[in-house]
Amino acid sequence: MIDNRPLSPHLSIHKKILTSIFSILHRVTGICLSFGSILICIWVVFLSLGENNYIFIKYISSFFLFKIILFLWTIGIFYHLFNGIRYLFWSLGFGLELKTVYNTSYLVIILTVISTTVVWALV
Repeated sequence: MIDNRPLSPHLSIHKKILTSIFSILHRVTGICLSFGSILICIWVVFLSLGENNYIFIKYISSFFLFKIILFLWTIGIFYHLFNGIRYLFWSLGFGLELKTVYNTSYLVIILTVISTTVVWALV
């Protein structure tokens, strides 16, 4: 017997709204920060193992790709931080009006850009 019922529409046909994009990005940055934290721990362990490992880590750290990954990790840290604070306020029942949700979304983006810029300007 062949079932002629229509299939559910795929997610790609739905309109992308800001809140869903921010929720997905929050989860993605959380996963990336977990992996990045493991790499930072490995990096610190290598630094503590002696001069030869320090030279190796210094060599790896000089690559442009390493700096790009570190830059993206910095963006992820600040985005996850500011968006997490926003979610905490939502959990308390504050800022749930649609206009406030959109305004805080833009605020998260602005604070992420400013914080990342300040950190990298000082480094």
